Amino acid sequence: MYEERPPGPDLAGRVACVWHQVSETDTTQLVVPDACVDLIWGPEGLFVAGPDTGPMPTAMAAGDTFIGIRFKPGAVGDVFGAPVHELRDQRVPLSALPGLPIDESCAPRPEWRLEAMGAAVERRLSRSAADPAAPAIARALMAGRTVTEVAWDLGFSDRHLHRRAVAAFGYAPKTLQRIVRFQHALRLARAGMPLAEVAATSGYTDQAHLSHDVKRLSGVSMGRLVSPLRVPA
Repeated sequence: MYEERPPGPDLAGRVACVWHQVSETDTTQLVVPDACVDLIWGPEGLFVAGPDTGPMPTAMAAGDTFIGIRFKPGAVGDVFGAPVHELRDQRVPLSALPGLPIDESCAPRPEWRLEAMGAAVERRLSRSAADPAAPAIARALMAGRTVTEVAWDLGFSDRHLHRRAVAAFGYAPKTLQRIVRFQHALRLARAGMPLAEVAATSGYTDQAHLSHDVKRLSGVSMGRLVSPLRVPA
């Protein structure tokens, strides 16, 4: 069982959603890149899931409970006290990061855990800034603008855009573009759009280009992603 809900108003500016998942069986779930960073409380405690560049199969035992706060792309800033690019493709115990202390002994119940996480994130966000250009960078790259065009539109040099993207998202602009385009295509495919139309709408050269990028980022075909992907552990 997996559920998402919108964050409260105090988190909505920089948080995409809060979520809760309970595994019903022993399974391996495929996590694919989405340009987000998550704070997660799982069976082994609190950890940070950094921005991914490829598939991350995650083993789950029956009854395992995970609670998460997902930051919008480019919105995490220095909440965890570490550069975002250092979290790329990593799962880091929160205790190893200096920015967001949470007492894991104080919240044995899932609802208490989410409350403790939300309160800590809210306090930290009040003292932590994110790059105000990040949403515009992501939107422009998802719309198919080239890196040079995005830099020009924002008044940056290509090199300056590269620095801003790595600092905000953990990725170089071309990698970010590939990931946000992939996520756009995945949303369209899950809504029932034919793949040829998905490719054209999302800015791929053709359906073969879409298939290649999907396999590169997720390790599986779009058909497997559109269906819930649970591989027995």
